[in-house]
Amino acid sequence: MKLTLTRKQQEIFDFLIQNQDSFRHPPTLEELCDSLGVKSRGSLHAHIKALIDANLIVAPERKQRGIRLTDYARQLIGEPELEGSLPFVGTIAAGRPIEAVETISYMAIPDQLRTQKPCYVLKIKGESMIEAGIYDGDWVVIEQRSYTRNGEIVVALIDKNEATLKFIEQYPHEILLIPANAKMQAMRYRPEQVEIQGVLVGQMRSYSHH
Repeated sequence: MKLTLTRKQQEIFDFLIQNQDSFRHPPTLEELCDSLGVKSRGSLHAHIKALIDANLIVAPERKQRGIRLTDYARQLIGEPELEGSLPFVGTIAAGRPIEAVETISYMAIPDQLRTQKPCYVLKIKGESMIEAGIYDGDWVVIEQRSYTRNGEIVVALIDKNEATLKFIEQYPHEILLIPANAKMQAMRYRPEQVEIQGVLVGQMRSYSHH
């Protein structure tokens, strides 16, 4: 399919294609400005919007989230999403929260480990959920949603920049994120500090590296 892009839009799109593996996380507008030598963020924003409208890139949802290629764009450049695959978006702490970083690739996931709703995959780092059978190095399948019931295992984004996997208990004035490890204590937050990003629905483990 022929794309109708301006020279600058094509330059930005080509840059994202050529450097998608060079960034530790999808680049922000500021990082793109620096990398492309663009002085005006407003000018770059107009080009980014055109690429979003062309379904070539996904806009950042928050300031700390970067710009990444859509599945459609990956198909155009010869990186089709595998049938039955889910996006693998990085590592999450089963311990103290770590920085939430998205590094998109894809993993083939059996239908039995996912739901009909949008899902994604995370790799576990830490030992705070071992008594729930979730170990360091496991992969977990997360159903993407912003609501949960008490007692579910959730991906919680804390203060918009740290993510962790924990049991959740929600109260009007407090949210508890509870580990499954008797050596660790629950973490307490105000409701406005915690954003639910999904609920655990599946799990995988490799024994080849143990």
